[in-house]
Amino acid sequence: MIYEFPASSEPIRQGDIFRYVPRIDFNLAQLPIVAGEDTLLDDWSRVSANAGMITALVAMRPVTAIVITQDCDAVRIEDIALCEISPFEIVEPMAKSAKYPSKTMSVITKHAHINLKWFYLPPDTRIGFANKMAVDFQSVLRVSRLYLDQYLSQMRIGRLNELAAEHFRERLSEYFRRYPYDEWYPLDKAELEEYRKNQPESIEPFPWQA
Repeated sequence: MIYEFPASSEPIRQGDIFRYVPRIDFNLAQLPIVAGEDTLLDDWSRVSANAGMITALVAMRPVTAIVITQDCDAVRIEDIALCEISPFEIVEPMAKSAKYPSKTMSVITKHAHINLKWFYLPPDTRIGFANKMAVDFQSVLRVSRLYLDQYLSQMRIGRLNELAAEHFRERLSEYFRRYPYDEWYPLDKAELEEYRKNQPESIEPFPWQA
């Protein structure tokens, strides 16, 4: 499909896909703080006010992720930034009801222009994707570059080919530079009423639309 499989001697690049990337999950309001032989649940806002190193217990789990760090930085910076990869139907809820090619095609192509938070990854058994997957731009992880270099042959399972990598780069930049605005602001009162009919949430009019 859209993947290629670089040799372990090739440097880390944007679009490289890694497995076993550690994702750390914790609750800042109930953080298990290690103090001597005791472990106490505490709030980060309180313990962080004390200067110095803080030791806490956190949950970790391995996930699959893709490098978003640019190529020029990926060979020299201390940490590599990656985005988590999850099943497509989890990242894009519209995919749950898309059971036929005509529906999946629509979600993959048309909805990609509407929802900028994901990048679609098709199934390919060679890379370990039995089902449709997607990059979740909202889930960003950080891993030591030196560690990834050390275990490149075990952790890197492939990378995007040239065509997909170029598209990935554009999707990534679109997501992080998007400008949030209320698209209904230039509508007149009558147009706003029509707009409201197709929106699940309540729309607050601007003063000039009242």
